[in-house]
Amino acid sequence: MQEILKVAKYTVKDSVFTDLFRDRKYLLQLYQALHPEDKAATGDSLSDITINNILVDGQYNDLGFIVHGKLMILTEAQSTWTMNIIVRALLYYTQSLQEYLDRNGEDLYGSRKINLPESELYVIYTGNRVKRPKEITLQKEFFEKKHSAVDVKVKMLYGTVNPDQEDGEDIIGQYVMFTKIYDEQVKLYGRTSEAVSETIRLCMEQDILKEYLASREKEVITMMMDLYDQDRIMKIHIASEAKIAAEKAAKKAAKKAAKEAAKEAAKREKEQKEAAVQRMLKLGKLSVEEIADCQAVSVETVRRIEAEMLQEA
Repeated sequence: MQEILKVAKYTVKDSVFTDLFRDRKYLLQLYQALHPEDKAATGDSLSDITINNILVDGQYNDLGFIVHGKLMILTEAQSTWTMNIIVRALLYYTQSLQEYLDRNGEDLYGSRKINLPESELYVIYTGNRVKRPKEITLQKEFFEKKHSAVDVKVKMLYGTVNPDQEDGEDIIGQYVMFTKIYDEQVKLYGRTSEAVSETIRLCMEQDILKEYLASREKEVITMMMDLYDQDRIMKIHIASEAKIAAEKAAKKAAKKAAKEAAKEAAKREKEQKEAAVQRMLKLGKLSVEEIADCQAVSVETVRRIEAEMLQEA
């Protein structure tokens, strides 16, 4: 009988993020963390516009919603730092905007100016990067001093939004704390069911996403785990090891090739300079010191070449 194992998904944090904010109650809490001044917002004020490409390849975002029919908020959770998130945010925005215009019957080719929603782009960063800018922009990161016709501003969130609140007081801070606890448990137990169950236990003890986890504990555990048979695990392991070995070999070969190319280039440069020194010595118009200075070589090198030329003569 084939052994069946449970292994935590690599996409655990993404799965929980998506499932958590699919619930309007928690989605409203997220919006209230971003806009505490809006006291009139309710769950009915929010319209989910998350892009989900299930059957075709294409862009998708973690979370998108419209507030009061006027404010478009696109949010992505990210544990790995890359400035490419700005470009992804731009692509999410353009596709979301196109769908918004289609839903509202806006005519881009008509003479009347269309209605556009205000827009805010956020990334909830759950990694360990030391530098944590409040905002990153397309203009600054990709074009620097050059002028670009298009700019995109992405607000970065690293936990509880309001600086006057303790960590974990809002739903964003709680989600970030959940990811930190999960990462710690994976370090202790690996990608196992124990890491998942300990994450849920510790979060509930510390009142982190407690209501969500308590109401959906079994579903969350199922969502966080994958069933793997022993053969599949072995195949994945072998493929992973082969990929790592191939990457190491490629890096080693590239380093060796670069070293050899640099050595060959230095050799050619030396030969070219020595040939130029020989020509200048034959002309006899410059001193040894002047030739050395002109060709950026040592005086000793010029004298050596001169001595070799005399011997050959």
